[in-house]
Amino acid sequence: MPEPLIITTPTDREIVVTRRFDAPRDLVFLCYTKPDLLRRWYGLPDWIMTVCEIDLRVGGKWRFATRAPNGFEMASSGVYREIAAPERIVNTETYDQDWTGGETLCTLVLTEADGKTTSTLTVLYASKEARDGAAASPMAEGMEIGFKRLDDLLASNPT
Repeated sequence: MPEPLIITTPTDREIVVTRRFDAPRDLVFLCYTKPDLLRRWYGLPDWIMTVCEIDLRVGGKWRFATRAPNGFEMASSGVYREIAAPERIVNTETYDQDWTGGETLCTLVLTEADGKTTSTLTVLYASKEARDGAAASPMAEGMEIGFKRLDDLLASNPT
């Protein structure tokens, strides 16, 4: 059974989300970067991912949009700043509704040991207030739901 995600706040502007997956790093990286795979796990199961655009190169843009059953839409986009496949992705992120109080900087690091991959996502917010707002939101619950879907996808060996 997978371990739940762990959230820490190492500085007054950062949230770090750590989660282990029972799959090799190459496969986890593909699930984060290939639209056809990302669509199968990202977000809540009853939401529809209406946009999943990934231009995976430094300077390339990405955009994700999801729609709730009640019609509410949430979208975010950004630019890739650093890519070192399959171990590291650094990108900016801004939500259309800007509930994070400006652009965030997201650093995803994937490490593998004994065929299992640890995903460490560090999100740097524009301010302490923005970080505190994100920490108080249901972000962790939503991410864990998506990660459980990713567990199922990884177990199906999707490549």
